[in-house]
Amino acid sequence: MDTLPSHQELTEELRCLRRLGFPRLRHCSRDGLRAAAVAAGFCADADDELDGIEELLGSAVRRLGGGELRDAADCDPLARAAAHSFGLFVHRRGVAAADRRKAAAGVYGVSTERFRRSQERQVLDGLASAVLALARSGAPGDGRSGTLADGPPDPRTAVRTPLAVPAPGGLRPRPAASPPTPGRVTVRLTPIERIRDVDILVSSENVYLEMSKTFRPTVSGVLRRAAAERSDGEVVDDVLARELAVWLHTHRRTGLAVRPGTVVPTSAGALSRQGVRRVYHAAVATPVDHGSRYHVAPGTVTEAVRETFELARAERKTLALPLTSICFPLLGAGRGGLPAADAAAHLLGAVREELRRDPSWSVLLVTRRRAYVELFRDANSGP
Repeated sequence: MDTLPSHQELTEELRCLRRLGFPRLRHCSRDGLRAAAVAAGFCADADDELDGIEELLGSAVRRLGGGELRDAADCDPLARAAAHSFGLFVHRRGVAAADRRKAAAGVYGVSTERFRRSQERQVLDGLASAVLALARSGAPGDGRSGTLADGPPDPRTAVRTPLAVPAPGGLRPRPAASPPTPGRVTVRLTPIERIRDVDILVSSENVYLEMSKTFRPTVSGVLRRAAAERSDGEVVDDVLARELAVWLHTHRRTGLAVRPGTVVPTSAGALSRQGVRRVYHAAVATPVDHGSRYHVAPGTVTEAVRETFELARAERKTLALPLTSICFPLLGAGRGGLPAADAAAHLLGAVREELRRDPSWSVLLVTRRRAYVELFRDANSGP
C-alpha cells in the first residue's frame, strides 16, 4: 500500500495516455499505472506491464459502470465516456485521439471543446479513483470481456494486523484466525468490503444520508457496491441506497439533513453472503462550502459510536438477531477533514467506553492504511 501512486499522479498519466492511445503506451509516463496494475494483480513485472495496465483500465471502467459495459444509453455515461476516451470498446483501440474525444463528447451531447473543459476532467478523476480502488483491493477483474470479481480475498495474500484490546486494558496481539472475543477490539489492515462473519458493518455517511457513488473509493461507495444485488453484472437492486431512501421518506427527511451522529440501519444485501447481517449508516459528515468539502466534529464520532451500540442492542431484541460483533472504519478521517490521529483517538475512546458498559460485544476496527494502525496503537497508549 505504501507504494501506490497518488490520485494526482494517476490523473496526469491518464491524461497522457488518453492523448497518445494504447498503441503508444510504451511512450507514456506510466510509473503510477504500473504500480497500480501490480498491486491489483494484473501484471508482475516489465514483461507484461503494458497488457496489465490495459487490463487494469478495462476493469476500472467497468467498475465505474457497475459491471458489464455496453455503448448504450442505459449505461453509466461516465463509464461510457471513459471507454471512448481510451478506445476500450471493440475495434476502437487504435482510433485517433480527436475521434475518441469526439465520441466521448457525444455521450453527453456536448461539443468536443466543452467536453475537454468539463466532463473530460470528471472522466479522468473518476477513472483514477477507480484504478486506486482496484489497486487497494488487490482483486482484479477477469479481463476485458467480463465483469469485476467480487469474491472473498485470497487468504494467502490478505494483509492483517490483529490487535486486541480488553475493555479496560492495552493492546495485545492475538492470532488472526481465533474467533472474536467479547470485550475485545481488533485492528485489521484490510478493505471493509472484504470483511466476513461480522454481524454489523458501519458506513460513514453525510448528514443527508446520500451514499457515495459506487466508483468512489470511500467506505460508503465500496459498501454500496458490494451490497448491491446483480444479475449478469447489472445492478438490479441498489440495496443500501434504496433502503436509506425508504427510511428518509418514512421519517420525512428526504432532502433534509439529519442530526450529526444519527445512525440508520439497513440490511446487508449481497454482503449477507459474507456473513454480514446489518449495515449501519453513521451520519457524521456535514457538507460545507456548497458541498465542496465536509466537516466532522470530534464529538460526532463519539455520538455515532454510542448510537451504534444503542441501535445494535435494540435490534438484538426487536429483530431477534444474534448480533455480537461490530466493524467500524476510521470515521471522519477521509473527506470529513478530521485529522486521522484525532479520529482514531475519539473512535477508540468511544468504543472502549461502550465495552466497559457492555462487554458482550466484540469490535473490529478496519483501515486500508498501514499508518492508521499505528495511530490506533498511539491512541490506545494515551491517557
